Amino acid sequence: MRKAALFSLTLLALPLSAVSGTAAAKPPVVVELYTAQGCASCGEANGHVAKLAEKPGLLALTFSVGYWDYLGWADTFAKPEFAERQKAYAAKLALREPYTPQVVVDGAAQATGSKTAKVDKLVADAAKARRATPPDVHFVGERRVYVGSARAPKGGGDVWLVRYDPRQQDIAVKSGDNKGQTLPERNVVRDLTRLGAWRGQPVSFRLPAPSDDGLKTVILVQAGKGGRILAVGQPKG
Repeated sequence: MRKAALFSLTLLALPLSAVSGTAAAKPPVVVELYTAQGCASCGEANGHVAKLAEKPGLLALTFSVGYWDYLGWADTFAKPEFAERQKAYAAKLALREPYTPQVVVDGAAQATGSKTAKVDKLVADAAKARRATPPDVHFVGERRVYVGSARAPKGGGDVWLVRYDPRQQDIAVKSGDNKGQTLPERNVVRDLTRLGAWRGQPVSFRLPAPSDDGLKTVILVQAGKGGRILAVGQPKG
């Protein structure tokens, strides 16, 4: 309790000029696309999520997975931690196994990414849904983030650092099921790091340096083990 009180006083004492990227009262709807460059049915989903990325009040993130690499093309953006994140969703949402293309909305609902009308409905429903008051997320400089107090879900939550490339990537696939095709990918996630636990009390984390120039940073506060996304924080500018 003493540590939490000291933290709160420290945060209140910070000059306003030092604090940026406060999470809005209503976080943006988070749309996660799980896709693969070797997936023959992923092109339409990639293109649709690229369009969703332009919409206000919505954060689209593209996670590439590598479990289709054996079909003849190694995905250029896939990392094991992205597939592990998708597996957690599969368990939470009672799916038999992960698949592509899959869209997960706010960590709470999912649809086949190529069923664009269903994806749009999930996004619209999430935007209208009433949510509990999220914890504030504050960035101080470029290397530290604070997550404030709020009611935590049973079992607490996790704080995730996501870094993604906001530019559209047009990937020319030279082998496998998509040989000869150019696949669009937008807001491609390059780094995913669990910073630590959040249990309703204020916590702070030091951020690692980005792996590449030009990446954007987002913090997701999320119920544990593939649960609902509770708060979203991004630096201003």
